[in-house]
Amino acid sequence: MRKTLIALDLDGTLLKDDKTISTRTYKTLQEAKKAGHMIAIATGRPYRASKMYYQQLGLDTPIVNFNGAYVHHPGDSSFHTHHSPLELETARTIIDTCQAFQVHNIMAEVVDDVFLHDYDETFIDMFSLSTEPAASGNLKKTLRTGPTSLLVYPQLENAEKLRELISGKHAQGIEQRSWGAPHHMIEIIKTGNNKAAGLEKVASYCDVSMEDVIAFGDEDNDLDMLARTGTGVAMGNAAPEAKQAAKEVTFSNEEDGIAVFLEERLHLPNMAMYQKN
Repeated sequence: MRKTLIALDLDGTLLKDDKTISTRTYKTLQEAKKAGHMIAIATGRPYRASKMYYQQLGLDTPIVNFNGAYVHHPGDSSFHTHHSPLELETARTIIDTCQAFQVHNIMAEVVDDVFLHDYDETFIDMFSLSTEPAASGNLKKTLRTGPTSLLVYPQLENAEKLRELISGKHAQGIEQRSWGAPHHMIEIIKTGNNKAAGLEKVASYCDVSMEDVIAFGDEDNDLDMLARTGTGVAMGNAAPEAKQAAKEVTFSNEEDGIAVFLEERLHLPNMAMYQKN
């Protein structure tokens, strides 16, 4: 049997809208593991916010966090951890630009340490940080090393102009992505980092090629992964750009799209009895 690596985005893909994994999807993924296939998570989240799902699925593969800026193996120290943060000076210049636009807040993450420009309980609750900030205050002073990721919360009326300015000044050094409603955040990581690049490292560890990867995603940070894997599958609820990049489209995250696709493609037992759980 040909081994397959199943790569899963979290929000809007593996997770239902209530941020849980449905019973049918969970059981289908366990059947896939029993059949000899491997499962990996590829997410924009930091590890601290994806660890519970990694453990729930009982995974033993490397995990792709921060959209590829951080790839590590929680259980195998022999895996060479990949961490590609922003240059510190680049981050500081971006912070200056954001301050000029009077953004609501800026969050810098260095792997699992969180630094807030302005300490804000509402902001902390909004993103369920699951950790107390390592520091708060002027990020140009508190950041001593290049951040894995910068997350900017702009004023809505200035968001588009700020994105254009950041791209114009730093196009050679950064990858920039926008979040949709309700928060309209701007996420910034070092150029060259993306989920596909991260998955290449996971696939190598699992001794499979990218052609042997089935990747599921729904948003613009999944585009590289959907396009560069052998079978890129967009969820039914995916953005139009994701559906265009993918080779196939399945049902939505609320309709067990992952389970339906894998049961058919990998000839797994039908777990439809669990569909409403």
